[in-house]
Amino acid sequence: MLFPWPDFLRVTLQCSAQALLIVITVNGLVGAILAFVGAVQLNKFGAGIYVADLVGIAVVREMAAVMTAIVMAGRTGASFAAELATMQSNEEVDALKVMGMQIGSWLVLPRLLALTLVQPLLYVFGCAAGLAGGLAVATGMMNLSRTAYLDRSALVLIPSHFVLGSIKSVCFGLLIGLTGCWQGLQAARTAAGVGEATTRAVVTSIVWVIVLDAVFALCANALGV
Repeated sequence: MLFPWPDFLRVTLQCSAQALLIVITVNGLVGAILAFVGAVQLNKFGAGIYVADLVGIAVVREMAAVMTAIVMAGRTGASFAAELATMQSNEEVDALKVMGMQIGSWLVLPRLLALTLVQPLLYVFGCAAGLAGGLAVATGMMNLSRTAYLDRSALVLIPSHFVLGSIKSVCFGLLIGLTGCWQGLQAARTAAGVGEATTRAVVTSIVWVIVLDAVFALCANALGV
């Protein structure tokens, strides 16, 4: 089975380094927003220190994985769909078939592997950015000491939270990659078909990411994780 290593490396770079800045920015802002909303409410009860619990658990278990997946669906999933739909429109996919290439291993597999492998790494950066955003708001708005905030975060962030978030990120990456490639290969062979495939890839990916996250939440609750 032929495997296009140059294409795999190109897609991996596109999914990782080129997407890192927007992933960090979005997750940092989400962490700051969570801290701000939590601070307003918790200060009323004199429990401001617990904003570290709110931000830490929410970011690591849910928001970092979900927000990173949504960013990648709008960025990379759309790119997969548009690229493959354009190849379909230009009859490049048919040409590859005539040459005896397997479309699954030549076009789909490199993109699927790249996104699935990179997604957990982006999740880690998303966690760091979200926690940093929460720390900035907590220390700046609530006058909490950085040491107290970090100590509280270290206390509540147990390994199972990171394991759950990492598993989610892998599944989200697989889902986004499959959806983008599928919609691209099923596109009509027109310019309008490329746009429609891209739109369907983004919308479908985001909807199923939310649905899958809800399933994870139910399973985690049932298992007591």
